[in-house]
Amino acid sequence: MRALVTGGAGFVGRHLCNALLAEGHEVVCVDPIVPRTGGKQPADWPLGNPLDQRGFTFIEEDCRHYFARSTGEHFDYAFHLAAMVGGRLMIDYEPLAVAEDLAIDAGYWRWAEHAKPGKTVYFSSSAAYPIQLQRPEGYRLLREDDIDFTDSLGMPDMTYGWAKLTGEYLGRLAYSRYGMKSVVYRPFSGFGEDQDLTYPFPALTKRIQELESDTVTVWGSGRQMRDFVHIDDCIRCVLTTMDAVDDGAAINISSGRLTSFFELATLMLERIGKRATVEAQADMPEGVFARGGDTTLQEQLGFRPTISLADGVDRVAAALAKTSAPA
Repeated sequence: MRALVTGGAGFVGRHLCNALLAEGHEVVCVDPIVPRTGGKQPADWPLGNPLDQRGFTFIEEDCRHYFARSTGEHFDYAFHLAAMVGGRLMIDYEPLAVAEDLAIDAGYWRWAEHAKPGKTVYFSSSAAYPIQLQRPEGYRLLREDDIDFTDSLGMPDMTYGWAKLTGEYLGRLAYSRYGMKSVVYRPFSGFGEDQDLTYPFPALTKRIQELESDTVTVWGSGRQMRDFVHIDDCIRCVLTTMDAVDDGAAINISSGRLTSFFELATLMLERIGKRATVEAQADMPEGVFARGGDTTLQEQLGFRPTISLADGVDRVAAALAKTSAPA
């Protein structure tokens, strides 16, 4: 097949591009490599330079410009990942920069209306879920139907959550009004060996590896919990379930297990072989209290994560140790 991947040089995007290329598909990757979003030039992709493979085209350009000048190329699938997001600091402290995602998604769906890709795979976020279901009192695993466009919507997480909700809604309209096939994914806390250090998982791993004191800090209260899923499982979920939905409905990418940052840091200390007290850094943002995804639908579609959190810590630690080792 022929696939378009917007935001394809980012953390999730480059793993997706490599997986598609490994299956023999033709891939057109569009990404402007915006600072602080984790994007990398293809020559620097840790899994190998995709430009060395047949069927890969890289266009270093804002996808909105690409959409505006598109010449009507046909794509069997369009994977839309392009977004302004760079970890909790950007979400909390630069909400208007993140709000550009509204324009990015509006541009995508208008382009899709005319270009008519065979199917859209839209990457939303768990940030789209109502924050009232993620508070210390009464939190639970989040189900896909907790977002109901037919009745009422709860408050999502900052402008990033609003942008993703809007992108999902446009996909629903595209299907109901124009018959455009799509599926939505709501990834939870993805992590992996080549994730940018603006994200908490690799940043905390690196701090522990370089620890020279008897304490290590985690942001916020440290009691906040997330649902961590390795990037390999994220990509496998998409490629194995994306043809099960055509009407713009959503599928979680989650493990169904909540882990606090205190617990994560303790596990990292154990796996890396360090001893320290974990302390909270209350002046740093922590986001919602508990964000984890129900796995019922994923399991019905035949997907279960296979990489444990302990194995994931080992992989990230090994990769960071390799990149920081002297030449």
